[in-house]
Amino acid sequence: MSDTTIDTNALGEKIVNVLKTIYDPEIPVDIYELGLIYDVFVNEDYDVKILMTLTTPNCPVAETLPLEVEEKVKSLNDVKSAEVEITFDPPWTQELMSEEAKLELGML
Repeated sequence: MSDTTIDTNALGEKIVNVLKTIYDPEIPVDIYELGLIYDVFVNEDYDVKILMTLTTPNCPVAETLPLEVEEKVKSLNDVKSAEVEITFDPPWTQELMSEEAKLELGML
């Protein structure tokens, strides 16, 4: 492996750490633990694409949350560009939440 090869797994972990600093305003749990992040793609050019959902299509932060995700991910030194794609397929359910999130919300 040459020095120019990026470690997309390491970058993916950095991205997840950033995502864990972003909270849903209605639920005191970060968007990653809530299960709102469906996938994170990183290519060799350091372009990041994040596939995420919202708790509801008419979520009050539908306009601002994806922008916040893009801005925070773009702030990482290794990231050249970041794009967030919102999907409602499959729709978000509480089943997507991590055990940690369920515990935090007293659901366990």
